[in-house]
Order: sequence, then C-alpha cells, then structure tokens
Amino acid sequence: MHVATLQIELHIPTSHSLKEKRAVIKPILEGARRRFQVAAAEVDHQGKWQRASLGFAVVGESAGHVAVVLDKVERFVWSFPEIDVLATTTEHA
Repeated sequence: MHVATLQIELHIPTSHSLKEKRAVIKPILEGARRRFQVAAAEVDHQGKWQRASLGFAVVGESAGHVAVVLDKVERFVWSFPEIDVLATTTEHA
C-alpha cells in the first residue's frame, strides 16, 4: 500500500470575502474528489479571504499509481483561471 499527499498554496486575487473564497475553492475540492477519488480539504488559511492551502491524499497499490493521480490533481487545480498557485508540496509514504 502506498500513500501520497499533495499540498497546494493558493492566492485568490479576486476574492473579497470568505464567502467569495469558498465559492472559488469548493468546485476545486469537490471536482478533485469526484474525478480522482482523493481525499481533499482546505488545510490552512481558513480565515484569510485571498489565501488558501488545499490538501489532497491518495492511497493506492503502487507508488506509480499514486504519483500519477496526484499529478492529475495538480494539473486540475492549475486549470482554474481565478487562482494563482504559489507553491506545491508532494510527500510519499
């Protein structure tokens, strides 16, 4: 069994409230869960309306499989034009 996590730091320049921030990150989190069967959550900066840190986790039978899934998740997040990706961190266990 292989486990991997991906943390993505985001800047949301068009957000002016926590409600607007949630409207931007909700489709990202729900879309990743639905399309890639990963665990997904906002893991930091919950009280800041222009910053978010999203965490994703996947469990699979091979290291290659979990790496491919997280690569797809990362590309999916980058596809949202209303966000700026500041940093990404991947860890494999």
